Amino acid sequence: MLKIFTSTTFFSFLMCFISCKEKEAKVEVKKSITNYCMEEYRPQFHFTPEEKWMNDPNGLVYHDGVYHLFYQYYPGDIVWGPMHWGHAISKDMVRWEHKPIALFPDENGFIFSGSAVVDINNTSGFGSDEAPALVAIFTYHNMEGEQAGRSDFQTQGIAYSLDNGDSWIKYEGNPVIGNDGIKDFRDPKVFWNEKENIWTMLLVAGDHLQIWDSPNLKEWEQVSEFGKDNGAHGGVWECPDMFKLKVAGTDEEKWVLLISINPGAPNGGSGTQYFIGDFDGKTFTTEQTESKWVDYGRDNYAGVTYNNVPSGDRIFIGWMSNWDYARDTPTKKWRSAMTIPRKLSLEKNDGSYELINYPLHQVDGLVKNKVAGKDFVLHPHSEKKLLIEHGNQSELIFKTADPNFSLTMANIQGDSLFVRLNKADKSALMNRSKAGKTGFSEKFALGNQQMPMPNLPDGEIEIRILLDKSSIELFVNKGQYVMTNQVFPKSDFTELVFKNNTERAIGVMDFTENLVERIWE
Repeated sequence: MLKIFTSTTFFSFLMCFISCKEKEAKVEVKKSITNYCMEEYRPQFHFTPEEKWMNDPNGLVYHDGVYHLFYQYYPGDIVWGPMHWGHAISKDMVRWEHKPIALFPDENGFIFSGSAVVDINNTSGFGSDEAPALVAIFTYHNMEGEQAGRSDFQTQGIAYSLDNGDSWIKYEGNPVIGNDGIKDFRDPKVFWNEKENIWTMLLVAGDHLQIWDSPNLKEWEQVSEFGKDNGAHGGVWECPDMFKLKVAGTDEEKWVLLISINPGAPNGGSGTQYFIGDFDGKTFTTEQTESKWVDYGRDNYAGVTYNNVPSGDRIFIGWMSNWDYARDTPTKKWRSAMTIPRKLSLEKNDGSYELINYPLHQVDGLVKNKVAGKDFVLHPHSEKKLLIEHGNQSELIFKTADPNFSLTMANIQGDSLFVRLNKADKSALMNRSKAGKTGFSEKFALGNQQMPMPNLPDGEIEIRILLDKSSIELFVNKGQYVMTNQVFPKSDFTELVFKNNTERAIGVMDFTENLVERIWE
């Protein structure tokens, strides 16, 4: 994860939070749920912290009936500060329960991004065969070291829990991986390596990836590197993840490597690229020559996937923001949300591997008033206006065999959010420059965001849009192409305008606008 911090504020933050007693910081803030949900721009069905600053998802793991979501958290302000691990749990991946802070800064530094595993074989000795420990693996960031001009201020530490994440004990031998002088050396993702019967850790080291092995989560050895000559290098590499997926409709299996990068995304600032290749247990290789991106919107960063999911599905959550303006968005009590949880899958289209990401089926259960869809025809050079009954808490979904039109969402304040699909030139775009508040950062609006759609198939495809107070997620063809963006309209969108600029009629089938219920109960 990228940190943003100034020396002028460091010591006041350090005195206030590193020296505080953990039991005092774990007192939960009690709130009226009505007031909680009614806060301006508060998402209703995306995860947000109760208050204060949040960024990267961390430690995504399933254990004993519970999905854990840890995250980068600063409990002192709505801007970045000394990092803790916040914590929430869910039984269905859509409704969340806030938990006390899990990990606090200590003498080794702030608690930056990382992962968590279930040590089923008790390789660490922290638990037992009957009651395996949860083990968190994270980056320590020593701010004093950074400010002194050293390059060894990031190291890796571990902690364990014997009560399914309710409390944590830091390993007395921390850090378990030191630093020989790499300035950006962080974000460990650990998984059980079935090829070698050993733990594997991915670590980013500036502009590339390192792969490490351990028999017990305590003692680590580097075994390979990847990426110095692969992918996009417009910024620092961050938040790696790697997993195996079967190619849809075949018996072929490929490995997927996720690497977030800031800056250097296709539409500016932060973004997440992916590589399709092979992993022999020690080394990742790929024949991929072009850069590929999980999401072409500006607000899906640092996304990683869950370990230990019973179904074997690969479930992804990203941070729904961008370091270009993350500190400046116009919320008052809290800042940042997570993307909707998405299932990842792999397809091969026109000889090219494509990573698909689409909302979990559990999200469908949040739709309150799903109704029969209606059909209509967009005649050449015509438009059709529809009322959006549920404003910015809705699912818009329809099918078409000819995605060559624009959609404009508007409100009575004159705000408008523009989306255009153009199968003819194999592209889509989104423009939020007139979609409400944009003046908080000169980097927020920036005109058209472009998304290539080179392999969109012939025939009927689905267009799905999730609107949630201050966000839009566009899924084209069941997640083949995706754009995620924050928007801050001055009031809810109430009108949707379809416009056909072609010389032919375009059919729209099964169009519905559905209310999506709140996840906070």
